[in-house]
Amino acid sequence: MSIVLWVVLAIAVLVVLYIVGIYNGLITLRTRVEEAWSDIDIQLKRRFDLIPNLINTVKGYAKHESGVFENVTKARAASMQAGSVGEKAAADNMLSSTLKSLFAVAEAYPELKANTNFLELQRELSDTENKISYSRRFYNGNVRDFNIKIQVFPSNIIAGMFKFGAKEMFEAQESDKEVPKVQF
Repeated sequence: MSIVLWVVLAIAVLVVLYIVGIYNGLITLRTRVEEAWSDIDIQLKRRFDLIPNLINTVKGYAKHESGVFENVTKARAASMQAGSVGEKAAADNMLSSTLKSLFAVAEAYPELKANTNFLELQRELSDTENKISYSRRFYNGNVRDFNIKIQVFPSNIIAGMFKFGAKEMFEAQESDKEVPKVQF
C-alpha cells in the first residue's frame, strides 16, 4: 500500500511541477511582450521629442505652411494619448503620414534641405523610425509566441485557469499596405 501511495504522490508532484513549469513559461512570455511594448514606447517618446525641433526648424523656412504644422502637432498629441495597442497603432500611422507631408513641404525649400540642423533632425528621425520598426517586429514576435502558447494544448488549460488572454498585434494601417505610385 505504501508503494502505491508513493507512486500517486510522485505523480501528483510531477503534475504540479508540470503546471508550475507551464505557468512560469506563460509569465515569461507575457513579461517579454510587456518589455517589447516598452521598447516601442521608448522609441515613440524619442520621436515625440524630435518632432517639435523639426517643426520649429521647418517653420523658419516655410512660415505659410501652418496647416501641415497643425496636422503634425495634432497627430503627435493623439499618438501620445493613445492607450491600447490598436489605438497606438492607428495614431502612430497617422503621425507617420503627417510627417511624410512635412518632409514633402521641406522638399520645396532648397535652403532648408541644406540646413545642417534640419538634416541632423531628419537623420535622427529616420534612425528612430528604423528603431520603431524593429521594436514593432520584436513586439509582434513576442505576441505571436505568447498567443500560440496560450492556445496550444495543454498550456491552454493552464492559461484558461489563470486567465491569460491573447495580446493584440501591432498592425499597419490599410493605407500603409498600398503600393506607392511612382511617377516620372
